[in-house]
Amino acid sequence: MKLFEPGNIGELSLKNRIALAAMNPAGGGLIEPDGRLSQQGIDYYLTRAKGGAGLLVIGTANVSRATEPPLRATFPCALMADDRMYIARLSQLAEASHDYGAKVAISLGAGAGAGAPDTLSTEQIEGLVKAYGIAAEIAKGSGLDAIEVNGHLGGVPDQFMTSLWNKRTDEYGGDLEGRLRFATEVIEAIKGAAGADFPVIYKYGLQHLVDGARETDEGVEIALRLEAAGADALDVDAGCWDTFHVVHAPTTQPPGINVAMAAMAKEAVNIPVIAVGKLGDPVLAESVLQEGKADIIMLGRPLLADPEWPQKVKAGTHEDIRPCIGCFEGCMARGVKYLSCAVNPSTGLERELVIEPAEKKKSVLVVGGGPGGMEAARVAALRGHEVALWEKGEALGGSLIPAAAPNFKLEYGALTKYLATQIDKLGVDITLGKEATAEQVKQVKPDVLFIATGTTPIVPEIPGIEKDKVGTAIDVLLGKKEVGESVAVLGGGIVGCETALYLARQGKQVTIVELLGKVARDMFFANRMHMMELLAENNTEILTETSLAEITDDGVVLVDNECKRSTLAIDTVVVALGLEPNQELEAALKDSVPETHAIGDCVGPRKVIDAMWEGFRLARLV
Repeated sequence: MKLFEPGNIGELSLKNRIALAAMNPAGGGLIEPDGRLSQQGIDYYLTRAKGGAGLLVIGTANVSRATEPPLRATFPCALMADDRMYIARLSQLAEASHDYGAKVAISLGAGAGAGAPDTLSTEQIEGLVKAYGIAAEIAKGSGLDAIEVNGHLGGVPDQFMTSLWNKRTDEYGGDLEGRLRFATEVIEAIKGAAGADFPVIYKYGLQHLVDGARETDEGVEIALRLEAAGADALDVDAGCWDTFHVVHAPTTQPPGINVAMAAMAKEAVNIPVIAVGKLGDPVLAESVLQEGKADIIMLGRPLLADPEWPQKVKAGTHEDIRPCIGCFEGCMARGVKYLSCAVNPSTGLERELVIEPAEKKKSVLVVGGGPGGMEAARVAALRGHEVALWEKGEALGGSLIPAAAPNFKLEYGALTKYLATQIDKLGVDITLGKEATAEQVKQVKPDVLFIATGTTPIVPEIPGIEKDKVGTAIDVLLGKKEVGESVAVLGGGIVGCETALYLARQGKQVTIVELLGKVARDMFFANRMHMMELLAENNTEILTETSLAEITDDGVVLVDNECKRSTLAIDTVVVALGLEPNQELEAALKDSVPETHAIGDCVGPRKVIDAMWEGFRLARLV
């Protein structure tokens, strides 16, 4: 496979063409308050080195300690690279990574304050350029192998490069040459401090997808000029803060979203080009290299979900790769908490959350085959317990089954397949079509019981709710409810919006009716950005601050926030007003099994991260 052929960035040799993207560890645990890598952070990176990545890009580290705009740090507790005090921890990481054959680069940034080009004086710019040189000296002195300049996502370097944001009239503004002066001086400063042969990767977006900002023709010209300025490789992305859902693509975006950008740069330059953006499918990643669209594949969230991605791809065991589901709930939605992953709870706590053999073998019964139940069964089996799983349905997956029904949520189906494959390989005794009763559980007498019985859709008491034209979103997604040509979706949360988009893409005329003032409010903002864009593209009508008063034979009666009533002629009403936990089994078995744990949605309807984390963290302790 080309993925495992040696690669080069300037004079730097890589054992393969797989790189870990710099994903800002926003403080909490991975970074010390003074800006140093913590031991927890070192463990995080080393786990990816051990897993087989050829290049680790750490950071982004700030070269400036400014705390106020325009050079404020991206996060309250940010990785820093402005003092020799950081050498010790960086050296520890570099030396240990080299033991696994992985090379280490540090991504350098200058903060994310808006309006930097217009407010910085020439002297401040010169000082900032010098700071990149100081950071380069620190990187080289630490034994790091390369530097990535983060000129992406609307940060300070990106602002200088972009006419939409750079309104300067001096030598750092105006035409493209002036707007690239800061970037070229930064490359020159790094080379001057670390040596002409020290590899520099430049990361930028070939286009911004914002009116008035960078288009692809200018993006290709920038590639040529960065190459001429001394960049040894280009990490080519797309988007900016205003199109965050392109930079960090959610579930609803297609795989390989930015490969075309990398291919454009690749055609123009002679230095290596790195492709990034939903490339966690090994077949797709390999094809990008085989087709000459890029030289290196950069993975961020796929290596959070499964640090052993490279090893498993090389071994041909693709079914063992834990997939990223594009939810952002573990890696970004947690804010300044430690960087983690919804489907891999040990991310960011690699040392603390090791799965170890149990001291005593126990019989473990898991009731419910959703994500929480399957994860609990997997971890318990890994610990050496004798595990049985009962699922009342005819297939494993639980809430993941309807979640994966839309063709824009395929990663959720991949997660079901991964979990089902793992518990089967581990010898878990799986029984489908068995709805557990308290008496059956008592007869089995397990040492440990995990109750993961999920939820039931909430159906409100509304006049006409019993009509045949009414169905739940879950039944619609499962194909159990036929839908007419015009549909009212009652509820504008995640489930309601996804169901509305699912139906709109089938050509249905869809209206979302939401009581509150905002739909998709329970989504991470990047996911919401794309969802709102898709709903608009598919002509979905959204009525907020509106309630459904009655369902009639002809349609529905609506009431707005001013108590004005109106009618809407529709064929089908889809109810997506939330879920209620199934807690009957837990109540019936209270104190009947020595060690009982309720996990997942039967505790309270939540998200995949909650079910997966509860199943993992509790099972590793039994």
